[in-house]
Amino acid sequence: MKYTLAFLVLLMLLSACQNKSSNNNPYNWPGVNPPTCEKKAFELKAHGDIRIDNYYWLNDYFKNGPDSTKVVDYLKAENSYLDTMMSGLKPFREKLYEEMKARIKEKDESVPYFRNGYVYYTRQEEGKEYYVFCRRKGSMNSAEEILLDVNKMAEGHNYYSASGFDVSPDNKLLAYGEDTVSRRQYSIYVKNLETGITTKEISSNTSGSAVWAADNQTLFYVRNNPLTLLTEKIGKHTLGKPETTDQVVYTEKDPSNYIAVWRSKSDQYIFITSEATMSSETRFIKASEPASAFRIFQPRIKDVLYNIEQQGNRFIILTNLDALNFKLMSAPLDKTEKENWTEIIPHRNDILVESVEPFSNYLVITERIKGLKQFRIRDTRSDKEYYLPFEEETYQASVGENPDYASEVLRFNYASLTTPSSVFDYNLNTRQKELKKQQEVLGGFNKNDYTTERRFATAKDGTLIPISLVYKKGLKRDGKAPLLLYGYGSYGYSLDASFSSSRLSLLNRGFVYAIAHVRGGQEMGRAWYENGKLMNKMNSFTDFISCAEFLAREKYSSPEHLYAMGGSAGGLLMGAIANLRPDLWHGIVAQVPFVDVVTTMSDPSIPLTTNEYDEWGNPENKDAYFYMKSYSPYDNVEKKNYPNMLVLTGLHDSQVQYFEPAKWVAKLREMKTDKNILLLHTDMAVGHGGASGRFKYLKDVALQYSFLFALEGITE
Repeated sequence: MKYTLAFLVLLMLLSACQNKSSNNNPYNWPGVNPPTCEKKAFELKAHGDIRIDNYYWLNDYFKNGPDSTKVVDYLKAENSYLDTMMSGLKPFREKLYEEMKARIKEKDESVPYFRNGYVYYTRQEEGKEYYVFCRRKGSMNSAEEILLDVNKMAEGHNYYSASGFDVSPDNKLLAYGEDTVSRRQYSIYVKNLETGITTKEISSNTSGSAVWAADNQTLFYVRNNPLTLLTEKIGKHTLGKPETTDQVVYTEKDPSNYIAVWRSKSDQYIFITSEATMSSETRFIKASEPASAFRIFQPRIKDVLYNIEQQGNRFIILTNLDALNFKLMSAPLDKTEKENWTEIIPHRNDILVESVEPFSNYLVITERIKGLKQFRIRDTRSDKEYYLPFEEETYQASVGENPDYASEVLRFNYASLTTPSSVFDYNLNTRQKELKKQQEVLGGFNKNDYTTERRFATAKDGTLIPISLVYKKGLKRDGKAPLLLYGYGSYGYSLDASFSSSRLSLLNRGFVYAIAHVRGGQEMGRAWYENGKLMNKMNSFTDFISCAEFLAREKYSSPEHLYAMGGSAGGLLMGAIANLRPDLWHGIVAQVPFVDVVTTMSDPSIPLTTNEYDEWGNPENKDAYFYMKSYSPYDNVEKKNYPNMLVLTGLHDSQVQYFEPAKWVAKLREMKTDKNILLLHTDMAVGHGGASGRFKYLKDVALQYSFLFALEGITE
C-alpha cells in the first residue's frame, strides 16, 4: 500500500530490448505443471453481499495460525516452479546481473554537505554492498572520522537497514535506527563518537529515527504498534536511562493518521506532525526546552492540510486552506492559529506548490507547472523572485541536502531519462550553478545515443495524460518494438522521468521505456490526485489503458510486444488492467502488488489499513465497499485469457502482506483459460522494498528483465 522513497527508486529501474531473435522463436518454456493451492472456502459478508474466498487461509503465516507451515510450503513450491520454468535462463540472468553491476562505479563517494562545523558524506568500497558514513571537521582537508561502517554492521544478516542518522548538537553523539528483518520496525542506538561505544537505547517498534533536543541528552522518537505497525505514540527518552522510564508526550487517537517527530532546519524547534490524506495537525516546543509541553500550532480541520517550517521570527506555512493547489503563508512565532496567517504566495489554479526550503535569507519553493518541477527562488529581504531554469523536455529535479540554514547555496538533484543523476550547487545570490557530481556510468554510456520524448494520450473523458518515453536512437516506428509501460498513480505521488543505468540493458536490446503519468498521482496538480482516488479510482486504470492504446496507435509498439509494470499501489494498477484489458498486453510484471483491496481494507488488524481510508475508502460505507469491489483485482478474476505474468512479493512485507499476491496467483491459476506463463516469486528474507545493499537488488531486476526478454525471444 504505502510507498517509500527507496522502493519507488527500485521500481523506476525497470525497462526494455534489441539483440532480438525472431518472435516466432521465443524462449522454450519447460512443460511442467504449476503448484496447486488447496481451496478452503471462507465466507465474507458485508452490506448483504457475500464473497467466498477460497484462499483466505494463506494469511495464516501472518496471523501465526495453524496452517503457517503449509503457507510456507506453498510459497516455496511456487518458488521452485519459477526456478524450473526459468532454469534455461539462469546463465542469461547472471549475465544481465553482471552487465548491470559493471555499469556501477564500485568505489565511490557522495558529495559532502556541511552541518554544524563538520562535512558529512558516505563512501562505497569496491565489492561491498553497503557504505561507510563519515565526517571531517571544518573541511574535506581534515582527517576522516568513520561514524558507521554499515558493511560491518550488516555482517551475518540477510537484510540490513540503518537509517535516521541524527548527530547531537554538541557533535558528540550519533542516534540511528536498525532493522534486520525488513519489517520497518527499528531499534534505536546511540554511538558515542568520542569513545566509540554504542548502546541500544530503545529496543524495538520504532519508525527508525530519533531527534535530539538541545541538551544533548533527550531524544524524541515514534513508537509503532507491533501488530498494525501504526505510528501511535511519541516517546521522550533520556540517554542512559531504562526505556521503561520513557515518557509518552503524544498519543495519536485517530488510526487514520501517521505521526512523526522532527527538528526545524534552524535547530530551534521540535515538531510533532499528525497527518492523514486530507487533514493534518502540528505541535511544537523549543528544542532548548525539552521538558515543556507541546503546543498545538493549529488544531486539525477537516480537509485542511498544512506543513510548517521556521524562518527567523516567523513560521512558514504550506497549506491547502481554501487553496486546492496549495499556497504559502506565514505566522508569527507566538500567534500560530489560522486567523493570524498572512499570505506570501497565493493559490493558482494551474500551479501546484509542493514544498518550501527555508534559508536565513531565502525561500526555495518547489512548484509543479504543466507537470514539471520548477524552483522558485524568493529573497525574503527584498521579496524579489526568479525561477531556476531547466532545459530538457522531461526530467526529475528535487531539493537535496541543505542542512546549513545560513547558507546562500542551494544543493539540488537533477536527472532525466537520458541524463544520469546529478548534484548541483546553485548560488542563490549570484545565480551561478556548479555541477558537483554526476553519476558515472561505466561501460561507454553516451546520452546522445538515446532519445527522450514527452507525449500526451487522450483519456476516455478527454483528459490529456502525459507520457514520458526513452529509447535508443534508430527506433523504427512500425509497431514491432517491445515497449515497457510503467505506472503508479496513487497517494498523490508524482512519477518524474529519472535515470537508471540498469535500464540501459533494456534500451540496448530494443525496448522502448515509457512512464504513464496517470491520475492518482499529482503531476498535473492536486485535482490530478483527487480525480484518481476514492470514488474516482477507476480513472487511474483507464488512463493507463489509454496511454497503451495511444502508444500502439502511434506505432511505438503493439499488443504483441506491449508490457506493463508497477509495484505496490502500482501493482493494484497492474491487477486492474489485467482484468480490464488482458488482450492489450503480452506480459505484466506486478511487484508487491496490492490486489485484495476489499478484504484488506475491511481488516483493521492488517498493518496500515486504517491509514488508507482516505485513499481507497472505508468498506463500512456501502458505496465505498461496492466501488472498491468493482475494481479490486482479486475479486474480479474471471474465467478468461490473461497475459503472461510475473508476480513478486516478500514474506516480511509490512506494506502489502505476502498473502495478497499469493492469493491472487492461486486464483488466477484456478480461473484463467489460457496457457500463458504465470510465475510467483516470494523472497523469504525481505519485505516491501526488496533486498538491501548496493547490488543485491540487481538480482531481482535481472529476474524481471529475463522474463520480459524470454517473452520477446531475446536470449543474449
